[in-house]
Amino acid sequence: PEAHGYEFQSHGVIEMLEKLLDKFVDERTALEKEEMNGKHAYDMLMQDLIAQVDQATQDREEKSEIKAKKMQAKADAQGDLADTTTTMQADETYLGDLTATCEQKASDFESRQQL
Repeated sequence: PEAHGYEFQSHGVIEMLEKLLDKFVDERTALEKEEMNGKHAYDMLMQDLIAQVDQATQDREEKSEIKAKKMQAKADAQGDLADTTTTMQADETYLGDLTATCEQKASDFESRQQL
């Protein structure tokens, strides 16, 4: 009988390890893809939220400017009203004085005409 040399008997173990390596590489690739998709979604969400904050800030500033202009217009209108009221009262006083003077002169004229 012939003596057999050493025969390699670990083929099954090596095949199993190669399959595990392929499986782990596939899983890692899938997880990396999932992570990249999640990061992209996060970046898009952050970009949208930042845009919303910027827009809200701009809207608030515009509203503040409009409010300030309206308050100034109100103050101007109130000042104009006070000036107009004062002028009207002075005009009414003048009219009253003028009417009284005219009535007095008319009365004086009538009394002179009767003489």
